[in-house]
Amino acid sequence: MAADTRNRMIDAALRLLATKGLQGASLADILELAGAPRGSVYHHFPGGKDQLIAEAIERAGGRALTLLDGLDGAAPAEVAALFLASWRELLVRTDFRAGCSVLAVTIAADSPELLDHAGAVFDQWTRRLAELFRAGGLEPDGAEEAASTLIALSEGAVVMCRASRSLRPLDLAERRFLAPLENASTARRHARRPSSTTASLRSN
Repeated sequence: MAADTRNRMIDAALRLLATKGLQGASLADILELAGAPRGSVYHHFPGGKDQLIAEAIERAGGRALTLLDGLDGAAPAEVAALFLASWRELLVRTDFRAGCSVLAVTIAADSPELLDHAGAVFDQWTRRLAELFRAGGLEPDGAEEAASTLIALSEGAVVMCRASRSLRPLDLAERRFLAPLENASTARRHARRPSSTTASLRSN
């Protein structure tokens, strides 16, 4: 029962961060949304609101990583398309009311510790995407750059989508990003493939 209350509080904090930002995620609102009694915060989170918020964005980061499970070896463009599709689904499902909870903390937190937590989540996303891009055929340096660019593009596009209540910014970002990514991974696969002449010599 206690664990259930704790989980509800984390999910409530995550939902409020995504829809109302850090200032809109007050302890009173979190408790109300979670249906948790007064006193629950310091019982379950001795570090107070900062601990609760930190665990909320860590959960958000983990959920995003879970979406990428099973994509090892997939084409980089496929990986990127799925990552962007997850943001598109969130925007549509919430009627453009929700965005990135990690970004919400990044732009509003005064606490260096919370900023460190947010930075760690972005770093985890970058490392995982770069890993998948390398497995899909990109050069190591290009994979790291593509991963960072994808996150920056998606975060900015989601903000613009919410402001305009339209998916157009995300669609444009996807169009601009995926074509060069497909070209880069295709070029590397061709470069690694032996020519027919070389293959013939190796077989003799």
